[in-house]
Amino acid sequence: MKYASQQLALPYFAVAMLLFLLQVVFGILAATVYVMPDFMAAIEPFHIMRMSHTNLLIVWLLIGFMGCTYYLLPEEAETETHSPLLAWLGLGIFAVAGAGALLSYQFGIHEGREFLEQPLWCKVLITVSFLMFLYNCSRTLLAGRKTAINTVLMMGLWLAAIFWLFAFYNPDNLSVDKLYWWWIVHVWVEGVWELIMGSLLAYLLIKMTGVDREIIEKWLYVIIGLALFSGLLGTGHHYYWIGAPGYWQPLGSIFSTLEVAPFLAMVMFAFYMFWKGRRNHPNSAAMLWTLGSATVAFFGAGVWGFLHTLSFVNYYSHGTQVTAAHGHLAFYGAYVMMVLAIITYAMPQLRKVQPFNQLLNMWSFWIMTSAMCFMTFTLTFAGVVQTHLQRVLGMNYMEVQSQLTIFYAMRLGAGTVVAIAVLLYLVAIFGPARQRLPQGNAAVAA
Repeated sequence: MKYASQQLALPYFAVAMLLFLLQVVFGILAATVYVMPDFMAAIEPFHIMRMSHTNLLIVWLLIGFMGCTYYLLPEEAETETHSPLLAWLGLGIFAVAGAGALLSYQFGIHEGREFLEQPLWCKVLITVSFLMFLYNCSRTLLAGRKTAINTVLMMGLWLAAIFWLFAFYNPDNLSVDKLYWWWIVHVWVEGVWELIMGSLLAYLLIKMTGVDREIIEKWLYVIIGLALFSGLLGTGHHYYWIGAPGYWQPLGSIFSTLEVAPFLAMVMFAFYMFWKGRRNHPNSAAMLWTLGSATVAFFGAGVWGFLHTLSFVNYYSHGTQVTAAHGHLAFYGAYVMMVLAIITYAMPQLRKVQPFNQLLNMWSFWIMTSAMCFMTFTLTFAGVVQTHLQRVLGMNYMEVQSQLTIFYAMRLGAGTVVAIAVLLYLVAIFGPARQRLPQGNAAVAA
C-alpha cells in the first residue's frame, strides 16, 4: 500500500460487510414468508422485511463503492486523499441515515416508493454525505494524476448523485411518478453504476495481470460507451405499461436488447486480459472474484435481462418471479461480486498481512455463487409457471401462488446457503491473520 490515506477504505468495508450480512438476514426472513405466510406476521410484516432487504442492498453497495474509491483513488491519482476528516464524517452521516431509515421501517415510517422508502430526513443526510464524498474525491483527483480509471469512476459516481436527486420528486400522478422513478432505479443499475463497475474491473486487471494500462483503458472506453448508449434509452423497457406513449415499446425493446453488449464486452475483456497477462498473482481469491463478477454479471444482467425485456414477452412476464430471478443474479454478479473482489484484493494490504485464508475465501465464492445461481433457476421456473397460469390461463393470483410453494422452498434453502457463504467470507477477510507483512513490504500490492 503506497498511500496512508488508502487506510480510509477499511472502516467503509467493515460497515458495508455488516450491512451485507443484515441484508441477507432480512432476505431469508422474507423468503420464509413465501413458504410460511403467517411467519412473524404480527411482529415484522412481509413488506417491512422486503423493504429492509432491498434498502440494505442499496446502502451497503454505495458504502462499498465509497470504500473502493478511497482505496484506489490515491494510488491512481498518485496523491493522498484531500481530507481524511471529511471521509470519516461522511461515513458517520451515511451510517446514521442508513440506520435511521432501517429503524423507521420497523415502525412503519416510510415514503412507500419501492427502493426510495427512506424518510425525507434520511434522504437529506444521504445526499449531504454523498456530496461530501464527491467533493473530497474530486479535490483528490484534481490535485493528482488523471487516468481513464479514476476519471470514469468519478463520472459514474457524480452521475449517480445527479440522478439520485429525482428521489426528492414525488408527483401525485402514478404514471409520472414511475416515469421519473426509473430515472433513479434503472439509470443507476443499468447505466451509471456500470461505469463504476467497469472502472473497478479495469483497476483490478491492471494490478493483477500486469497487462499494459493503455490496452486496458481502451477496453474500458468501449465498455462505458456501450453501457451509456444502451442503458439510457434502455430505460424505455420500463415504460411499456405505465401509460407512456406507444413508441417506447419498440425503442425500449431495441435498446434494452443492446444492454447485453457491455456485459459481454466485460467478460471478453476480463478473460482476455487474464490470459494475456501473468496468472500467478499471489491473491488468487481476488482474481477468482474478479473473473466471476464479469461472468455472472453477463448472465444475470445480460442473458436473464434479455429473457423478458422485449415488449411482447414482457406483456406476459412483467411483475412475475422472472423479474426476481433477473434482479437477484444481476445485482449479485455486477455489483456485489465486484465489491467483494476489491475487498478481497485490498484487505491483506489494509491489514498488513499476506493474502490469508484464501482457500476459505474461494470456498465462499463457489458456495455463494452456486447458491445464487440455484436461487435464480428456481425463481425462473417459478416465474414461467406463474406467467402461464396467471397471465395466459387467467388463474387467480393466490391460486397460482399456492402452486409455486416448492420453488419458494428451494429459494429459501438457497438463501440459507448464501448466508453460510457470507459468514465464511467474513471469517476469511476479517479473521485471524497467519502472517504479517514486514514493515513497508509492498509485494502483495505489486
